[in-house]
Amino acid sequence: MAESSALQKLKSKARSIKQNVFVLYLAYKDPRVPWYVKLFAICVVAYAFSPIDLIPDFIPVLGYLDDLIIVPLGIALALKMIPEPVLADCRWKAEELRKNGKPKNWITGAIFIAIWIVAAVWLGLICYRLFAE
Repeated sequence: MAESSALQKLKSKARSIKQNVFVLYLAYKDPRVPWYVKLFAICVVAYAFSPIDLIPDFIPVLGYLDDLIIVPLGIALALKMIPEPVLADCRWKAEELRKNGKPKNWITGAIFIAIWIVAAVWLGLICYRLFAE
């Protein structure tokens, strides 16, 4: 029975993190949010959804450190930086979109994928130049 309760808490926390990432995305689009907060918020959102981690998951214990600590910490910090009226509006919009279904933005997704591909090719070229000579 205790496992079921712990599992429910974990699922609830995961839903909360996912909802807060969407709140950050909505706040990023709000003109009332300062530019530096938008920059930080979009970096947190991009990192949360990125398949590439700061610390690779195959490294024992440390691999999941970013998923368990860095992402929630970034979300919490970004949420504290957003003005309270904007945060309330974004939470309301996020809840409405959760009920009605989230919109898909294929252009933004393609841009993020292109950025990661360019970064990987660039890093590969640097490594090739360093180690091939």
